[in-house]
Formats: sequence, C-alpha cells, structure tokens
Amino acid sequence: MAVSSSSDVVILALGVVLAAVYLFRDQLFAATKPKAVPVAASKAAAGGGNPRDFIAKMKEAKKRIVIFYGSQTGTAEEYAIRLAKEAKSKFGLASLVCDPEEYDFDNLDQVPEDCCVFFVMATYGEGEPTDNAVELCQKLSDESCEFSNGEHKLPGLKYVVFGLGNKTYEHYNLISRNVDRDLQKMGAIRIGERGEGDDDKSMEEDYLEWKDGMWEAFAKTMNVEEGQGGDSPDFAVTEVDEHPPEKVYLGELSARALTRSRGIHDAKNPYAAPIVAARELFELGAERNCVHVELNIEGSGITYQHGDHVGVWPSNAEVEVDRLLCALGLYDKKDTVINIESLDPALAKVPFPVPTTYITVLRHYIDISAVAGRQILGVLSKFAPNPEAETILKTLNTNKEEYSTVVHNGCLKLGEVLQLAAGNDIHARPTTENTTAWSIPFDIIVSSTPRLQPRYYSISSSPKLYPNAIHVTAVVLKYESIPSDKIKTRWIYGVGSNMLLNLKVAASGENAPLISNEAEDLPAKVSAPQYSIEGPRGAYKQDTIYKVPIHVRRSTFRLPTNPKSPVIMIGPGTGVAPFRGFVQERVAMARRTIEKNGPEGLADWGSIRLYFGSRTSSTDFLYKDEWSDYAKELHGKFTMRCAFSREPPYKPDGGKIYVQDLIWEDQEQIADAILNGKGYVYVCGDAKSMSKAVEEALCKILGEAKGGSAEVEGAAELKLLKERSRLLLDVWS
Repeated sequence: MAVSSSSDVVILALGVVLAAVYLFRDQLFAATKPKAVPVAASKAAAGGGNPRDFIAKMKEAKKRIVIFYGSQTGTAEEYAIRLAKEAKSKFGLASLVCDPEEYDFDNLDQVPEDCCVFFVMATYGEGEPTDNAVELCQKLSDESCEFSNGEHKLPGLKYVVFGLGNKTYEHYNLISRNVDRDLQKMGAIRIGERGEGDDDKSMEEDYLEWKDGMWEAFAKTMNVEEGQGGDSPDFAVTEVDEHPPEKVYLGELSARALTRSRGIHDAKNPYAAPIVAARELFELGAERNCVHVELNIEGSGITYQHGDHVGVWPSNAEVEVDRLLCALGLYDKKDTVINIESLDPALAKVPFPVPTTYITVLRHYIDISAVAGRQILGVLSKFAPNPEAETILKTLNTNKEEYSTVVHNGCLKLGEVLQLAAGNDIHARPTTENTTAWSIPFDIIVSSTPRLQPRYYSISSSPKLYPNAIHVTAVVLKYESIPSDKIKTRWIYGVGSNMLLNLKVAASGENAPLISNEAEDLPAKVSAPQYSIEGPRGAYKQDTIYKVPIHVRRSTFRLPTNPKSPVIMIGPGTGVAPFRGFVQERVAMARRTIEKNGPEGLADWGSIRLYFGSRTSSTDFLYKDEWSDYAKELHGKFTMRCAFSREPPYKPDGGKIYVQDLIWEDQEQIADAILNGKGYVYVCGDAKSMSKAVEEALCKILGEAKGGSAEVEGAAELKLLKERSRLLLDVWS
C-alpha cells in the first residue's frame, strides 16, 4: 500500500510539472524560436505581405488607375479591360484591373490623391450585385463598416462609374446607382457622369456615347493630356514550327480536358455530358423548332437542384469560321500552331488556353458570331485592302446612324462586315476565291473580340426523379434581319440553340435537313448553320453517342420547402422549363408521402397552379402528354391553365388571350393563395412584355383584395412579396 501511495504522488507531481510547462511554453522556449525578419519597406509596398492589398500593388507598379468589375457572365470584365486600354492609349496611364472578390477594401480610403478608382458594375437578377461584387457592395453600403481611417468615409476619393443593365428588368442598373450613391454619401468625388449601358438596346452604343465626355472630365480632374499614350498591341502572336501535337489545344476548355484527367467540373472545367435522349417538342411542320435534350451526368460529380441553370458551351457555326479565316487571309494556314503571349498580363490576360491554332481560336474560343462593334471598325480600317473598303469602315465607325442601319439592324458579324466593305457577296458560301483578304494582325482580332461564353438554360428536370440526368428545353433562335439598301433581309441564327439542334439531329440519327429550303420570295437563302459537334480530337463523339460540354450554375429559384404553402407558377413558352422540374419535385415528394401515409397525406398540401401559354394547342404545347400524369400523381393538388393565343376562345373584342388574362380570371383563387395561404409566386420567360403584364395583373388583384388600388396597395403588396422572396423571377429579354 505504501509503495502504491508513493507512485501516485510521483505521477501527480509529474502531471503538475508537465501542465506548467505547457501553460508557460511561449516564455520558456521563446529563445529557441527564430526571430522574425523585418520586412523591407519596398517589399511591403509591393503587397508581398498581403496579396489582397490593391493599394500596395498600385504603388509598386506605379499605376494611377484601379478598375473593379462586378461581372456575372464576363461582359463587365470586358468593359473594364476596354477602359484600361483606352486610359493607356489616350494618356499613357497604366491600370490595375481587379476582380473585387480577390481584394480587401479596408484601405480604400488610402487611394493616393493623384489616383482614380473605376467601378464597372453589372446588375444581376432582381437588382442584385454579381457574385464577385457582393462583399464590395456591402462594404460601401453598410455604415457600420469602417475603413482604415476609423470611419465610414472616403473624403476626396476620385471615382468613375459605368453600369451594365437591361431596361426590361425592374431594377435597371440598380447596383451602379447604389455604388454611386454610397460613394457620394461618403464624400467621394465622381468624375464625369455615371454611365449606364442598356443590354436591351445597345450596350456598345451607350458605352461609346458616355466614354468621350467621361475621358474629357477625367483629363481635367487628373491633370493629364490626351496624346501621351500610343497604340501598342496587347498580345504577341507567334507561329510555332514544332510543338508536341498532344499539347496543342484544339478546342479543349481546360488543361484537364486536354490531358483527359479527372477533376471537379465547373465553369473552368466543363463536363462533356453524353446525350442520352433528344427529340423535337414542336409538331412536325411547325414554323419553329424546340429541342428537348437529356444529358447524362452519372459519375461526373455534378449535382443540381430544381430551378438551377445549365451552361452549354457552344462553338461558332462553321460558315462563320471559314468566312473570317478567308477574310483574314488565314484559310490556307488555319491549322498552323500559334502561341499567344500577353504583353501586359496585368491589363490583358490571354483569354483562352495556348498553344492552339488559328481555326481553333475562331471556332471554339472567341465570339465571332456576335454583331460587330462600331469602335473596332475604326481600328480595322487601317488594314483595308483598298481605299474604298477603308472609307466604308471609317463611315461605319464614325456615323452612328449608318452603323445602326447597316450593321446593327442587319446583324452583321465581323467577317460579314469585312466582306461587305471589300465588295464581296456575303450571301455566297465564303471561299478564298470570293473573299478578299485583309492584312489584319491576329492579335487585334484576339484583343477586340469577346470570349465565347456559355449559353444558359433553365434545367427542366428534378434530381428527385432524374438524379443522373439534366434536361434542357431550348427553342431554336432563328429570325429575320431588318433590310437596308446595302443588305437584304437574311435569316439570323442563335449560336447555342442551333448547335443543340445540330446535336439533336445527329443524336437522333435523322436525315432530314436542319432548315427547310426557303422559297424565292422569302429572305435571301444562306447556308444552314452547321457546327463541329464531334469536338476537339473527336472528344464529343463516342461511337453513336454525342456529348456536349456543360456546367451547372446555382440559382435561388426554388420551391418552398413546406408543401403546405400554395405555389403559383407562370411560364409561357420555354418559360415552363423550370416548372416542369418544380412539378416533378412535388411528384417525388408526393410519392414518398403516399407510400408512408396514403393519399390522405396530401390533404393539407397547398395548391400547385401552373399558367402556361403558347400559340396553339396542337403545334407548340410543350410536354403536352406529361401534365395529366403529374396531375394524377398529385391527387387534385395540381391545376394547369393554358392560354393559346392563336386559337379560340378569344376576348370579346377579338383580342388574344395570354397568361396574364388567365391570372385575372382566377383573381379570387390567386388572392386567397397569396394573402391567406402565404403562397409563393414564380414567373419565368420574357422580361420585355410578359413579366411586366403579369406583375400588373398581380398588382391589380392584390390591390382590389386589399380594398385599394393597384398603384398603391397592390404595388406595396408586390414589393413585400419580393422582399420576402415569395415572388421570384427568372426572366430574360
């Protein structure tokens, strides 16, 4: 017993000593720690201690301009780079172009007096900042946020604002307006007017109209003179004689795709999803096409929720690739390997992977299918093959009305403008024989043409029913251009949807032509758009299976988690796509509930109402055969109302009936579901007219139900629904 007691004492004493050593370890062992090496002032100024310090980077690189962009799809970033390039060419001033997500703003008050901050801000969704600008906007608007001066003030900060928006949306350019308001409240000084670009009309023209006055004010405020800069290329393009073929990018969108190695699939590394089913949704003989495509995501690691969007990465139509190759005199060397190096990485990064080839850049990486911008035409005029072509381009560049009539209304792409100016026939299939070659340096084409972006579609399925597949519903874009004395009416084809149509035809093994032959009295015949759908190195075709590169973009367009809440969905045309997923989501939940509690388990569920509209019930009624099956499984909880605008019944005055008319007919049920049932309302589709008409009908219904007017009580109720996320919109123009 005595031995045991002594051991206990020793162990206890040892425990006390060890505890003391642990508690005072910093003091006891401080001498053994290496001493901190003081950072040299120059290194600190370079931001070596903090990569998120934009002030240090500006000082180290002697840059007087910093440009922050809030961008969701890349457009705001493009305009930010354009502003940086113009500052360099006009005044010789270098800029730091920054993604605000990568920087801290605590020291925004430390921007030097002789410097200026540009904010190029897109408004996303329902008046929200883009994902990368959320923290910046919070820092500017939240009065409790302090800068390094200990206050929420930015006295004397010089700034410029350009906003990107769309007037068909309710909150047009709200974010740029908020940024401007918040900066002025804090004592900052705006240079020039706030610029606002309208994507519904012409973002390019709004930018051009704004920038000249802004630069004039900038020169005065910053005490700089125009002419101190000069034209210098952004990129150096070199042809490579020898390079391992397997290391040349031929349309792959990431390094992992090139090496065919596994990894996370997202916007930076899209997944080549096999097409497991594809069919036409419109009736045979209809004027238009609408494709339904099912994409297999099994084993990819990709997940999705109802209401999310799928980004489809398109390529340009082969006819446009050939046209620009011929116009640039590159057709015979289209497969030559090239390397592209940025001459100022801080200003202009190479926007796609290299080394690559001329044809790959035009086919997969830059958007040569967009309408040619007015500003670039002045630059290209210097390389005209003859004086007549130079005069035409200069006129289109300087004469806004002429540009609008010929290029904008005619929907002319860059290759077509070059052909038109050179006197070539833009209606003929382009060849080296019928297309004049221009001596335009390829680096100018790369720096002036935006990157080809993914096209987004609302996912039309639910992972509860289709966990391994994403369904896409896309109406194929095809419309007529506006004629002028220089250009006849032509058919214009959307890039993403027509590529999907190509894929649908190929995946289904159809032999029918994609586009029927036009009669002589219809718009001038052009080649039907064909795409390189087999992909780089045949990566998008395996035996008879075709693939398409995709990634998923998350959305807040979601059903309420509680099925007791009533749901009202308004989606005419392809606006019904996400609601097919919504209904499938509820069907899956109903199956589980019935399995557990029987049909009576749905007794306290809220009503599910869907308002759909199309031209006729026989030609373009999307998923016509599915809705009745969903209704059966939902045991009376699902109601679908349809408005067919080109078949009876019509209004008493002979007018067409649309979804907003059906909503007004059901005003009692709608008001009860929203006001008493605390229901949720979802609108998807056209922003220009449909969504506005629907909101007006809702205002009228809610205003009357509240015993007031649409303009006062109705508008207040609608505002409340939006603030509480009970009215959600997924609309486009």
